[in-house]
Amino acid sequence: MTTSLKPRPIFIAALQREIASLVQGWQRAEDAARHVHVYWNDDAIMACAGMGIHRASLAVEAALKVGPATELISVGWAGACNDRFEIGDVVFPKIVIDVKTGERFFIAEPATVETPDILVTVASPASAVEKQRLGISYYACAVDMEAAAVGRIARSRELPFFAIKAISDAADFELPRMERFSTANGQFREAAFGLHVAIRPKLWSPVMTMAKSSKLAAERLQTEIQAHIQNHRYHRDRII
Repeated sequence: MTTSLKPRPIFIAALQREIASLVQGWQRAEDAARHVHVYWNDDAIMACAGMGIHRASLAVEAALKVGPATELISVGWAGACNDRFEIGDVVFPKIVIDVKTGERFFIAEPATVETPDILVTVASPASAVEKQRLGISYYACAVDMEAAAVGRIARSRELPFFAIKAISDAADFELPRMERFSTANGQFREAAFGLHVAIRPKLWSPVMTMAKSSKLAAERLQTEIQAHIQNHRYHRDRII
């Protein structure tokens, strides 16, 4: 489904809700069978295919069918691993670590950053205890489920790699147990989760907090993505 040979930044998110407002009015294509969504305009390509490393890889694959990449950028929500960051803060990590494999993906040369922000990628949503453990064990400031996959593909293709993550849950915030509502293809069954919460009043407050936090994080994230696109366009046009 190649639509243009013009190289553009490719942004990889997990869920449509993370980037919904930003891609309004963009061209789009969907692979309904695989739950992959791709959006593009003259300046950028955006793709999301669900949560997790495998789904992020599928999203990159779909995005590259639209056109070649100047760089790969992992974007989306992340959990804080310490109290340095609050809800809505945006993190630009300099190192991404795959906790499962131990691989490290350097966004900046280690010697050029005195205290680099580190993002760790894990296989499932992290509890409050796990977030704090990751902060101690890896000196991580945030945790997600996709960035390492994007970094791995960027390395294999010799493309620049970046990550932009907005904090959607604080280090001490205990996410409601949601594993049973995640599908095998990385999607989240929102309707089923809503029904589950509706008959459990003790979940109402944390879920409302989570919804407000996610909304703020998405707004801040999209602002930073737009700034990245504008900066890329500015430098591209200067070269032209």
